[in-house]
Amino acid sequence: MYITYLLLAVTILISVKAIEDNVLKGRLLLNPYDVTHFKKWYRTFTHAFIHADWMHLGFNMYVLYSFGEVLEKSLVYRYELWGHALFAFLYLSAILMASLYSINKHKDNPSYNALGASGAVMAVLFAFILMNPTIELGLLFLPIYVPAYIFGPLILVAEYFLAKRGGTGIAHDAHISGAIYGVIFMSCVDLDYLANFLNHFTR
Repeated sequence: MYITYLLLAVTILISVKAIEDNVLKGRLLLNPYDVTHFKKWYRTFTHAFIHADWMHLGFNMYVLYSFGEVLEKSLVYRYELWGHALFAFLYLSAILMASLYSINKHKDNPSYNALGASGAVMAVLFAFILMNPTIELGLLFLPIYVPAYIFGPLILVAEYFLAKRGGTGIAHDAHISGAIYGVIFMSCVDLDYLANFLNHFTR
């Protein structure tokens, strides 16, 4: 069984329950104040398994399924059973790494909350991009496709300016952190992935 399917199943089940149960959602949210001052470290991970609404859940799970399955298969093809472990470690560690900036920035703000798998999903997407830099990608409902090595940087630039502008209600800092971590993770697995990706900018 692929880890991707297990993550999808667990996230969907918990998210559906949390969408219908605000008390449960409140207990699982990422609240940096609680994490820092009351040592509720579990919130650093549990927030990635709940979502604000059906659209939020659907979009994240669509991206996880679309890229996670292919990425995991590629890792298994190259590293055999270790590929499953690599994928699981990438996803779970990305939840933590995508949260650290927000935890530090909002550690003294008891009213700040965040939820969703976006940071970890971005790590999966950018790990996929690093392994497949020439595959063409595009945004949902927008039939314009560009090579992944161009698509990735464009997404990061957009996330940066959206984060700088603010007011979107979206944790763009988690998206950026997750994306960068995905690149770093795959570079640590094999530096050739990064070298091959960068070569496309010098041709």
